[in-house]
Amino acid sequence: MAQHLLHIDSTAATRGSDSKQLAAVFRRVWAEECPAGTVVHRDLATDPLPHLDEAAISAQFVPKEGWSPEQRASSALRDELIGELLEAEGLLISAPMYNWNVPSTLKAWLDWVLQQGRILPYGDGAGPLAGRPVTVVLTYGGGYMPGAPLEKWDHLDPYLRTVFTDALGMDLAVITAQLTLAGRAPGMDHLVELGRQSRIDAEKAIEERARRFAGLGGRVTAAV
Repeated sequence: MAQHLLHIDSTAATRGSDSKQLAAVFRRVWAEECPAGTVVHRDLATDPLPHLDEAAISAQFVPKEGWSPEQRASSALRDELIGELLEAEGLLISAPMYNWNVPSTLKAWLDWVLQQGRILPYGDGAGPLAGRPVTVVLTYGGGYMPGAPLEKWDHLDPYLRTVFTDALGMDLAVITAQLTLAGRAPGMDHLVELGRQSRIDAEKAIEERARRFAGLGGRVTAAV
């Protein structure tokens, strides 16, 4: 059984968030299947990270005994975040599309943890997260599904696939809910049923992913 989960929420919304609600579906099902499991949860809206700074970058090239106070503080934060990631048997990330890409809060987290030689492997070798499951729940206010007029504007899904599959070699499932603003945003009333069905399909896929993650010790193979 997969016992330890790292959960990252990245929406700016503190209430009424579709991405948080869908991530909560995963958490509920996983907890039912794995009641002894533990979770580290980072809500990047209520507890935002600073941007990766010069101190953190420069500290990589200076012996620890020569670090400035700023370098020590930034390195400590980086160690904390990387430690959380390495200790997790699985990763759950929720993200809405903001301006056709990831929220800046999530990009900040990625910038901190994606350190060469620790999380990102040098050369062609496998990194420490290779094969580890990551479930990414994405919400789109509009429609960016395959064949939609705005499909090529979606830089959220492709970017995260590059990070988690191509760079880290993780076992990735991307689950999306499209048209979440239908019925709320002007001009989208005719898309309400499509949005509702997309949400239903996403919830079913999330439930299945959570069950398989819990039941197979964190090793799942299906990508959505």
